[in-house]
Amino acid sequence: MKAVLVRQPGGAENLVLGEVPTPAPGPGELLVRVRATALNRADILQRRGLYPPPPGASPLLGLEAAGEVAALGEGCEGWRVGDRVFALLPGGGYAQYVTVPAAMALPVPPNLSFEEAAAIPEAFLTAYQTLFWIGRLRAGEWVLIHAGASGVGTAAIQLARDAGARVAVTAGSEAKLEACRQLGAEVALNYKLGPFAPALREAVGERGVDLILDFVGAPYWEQNLECLATDGRLVLIATMGGGVVDRFDLRRLMGKRLQVTGTTLRSRSLEYKVQLTREFAVRVLPKLARGAIRPVIDRVFPWDQVREAHRYMERNLNIGKIVLRVD
Repeated sequence: MKAVLVRQPGGAENLVLGEVPTPAPGPGELLVRVRATALNRADILQRRGLYPPPPGASPLLGLEAAGEVAALGEGCEGWRVGDRVFALLPGGGYAQYVTVPAAMALPVPPNLSFEEAAAIPEAFLTAYQTLFWIGRLRAGEWVLIHAGASGVGTAAIQLARDAGARVAVTAGSEAKLEACRQLGAEVALNYKLGPFAPALREAVGERGVDLILDFVGAPYWEQNLECLATDGRLVLIATMGGGVVDRFDLRRLMGKRLQVTGTTLRSRSLEYKVQLTREFAVRVLPKLARGAIRPVIDRVFPWDQVREAHRYMERNLNIGKIVLRVD
């Protein structure tokens, strides 16, 4: 089968289309003919040699995919060849075929294209996990979502609003801020215009916010603590701006009884991801099927333009997901 290969760790110029063996589905697995996949920051890091796949995962890039069931492994029930499916992956999405545990596969709603379905798994499952499983967000609470116009950000805004929470975001341009407002953000702050903490506290009240989802890390640490209400929760999803806080007084956490949790989804156990997927299927998939919640796609690239797609993500231009259409 054809797949996107990384010739050597480094820049996007090292991405090439090549040939690799087609995987065979094992017991309890589906073989999926991939029609679309989507980009994630983890793909950029793995391409650079900074984020190796978990043990046993495909070495190919790609953490999500949508396509058609091409074959069923032993013991697979409830699926047929030709069914449209999408799924979260530990790797392997940048290819014509990928194997997926049947328990992780979700049916593509009739109203969604393969490109739209491929934009859902990583963004929406990450958002759902961090908002509700880790962040314990409740109706009426304020959540601050950094990188609000990202794939996870646009998903989190919609999920939080659907749950009755109030949403504030940061983003780096007026176009991105307006996109967040259209999705339901009540407060939208441009982090390039100065510190966000004073403007946020003015907008939501001196009490602050109950939950923060942060992708930036160290540069936002002090302001995040300033913005959190007593008993607030900070969930660290990534450290795009750096991971080292030079000096920190632990009494700041104790004084407001703050909780700080770091998380990744890719390295979680299969059992964890199956449980997350099943709950998501019950609580969110019907809303995607009727259009009440939707994936936000910035651009769709044919996969022979994967270098351009990666460079586009690295320029931080996208509002929502960047998708690859797989031939």
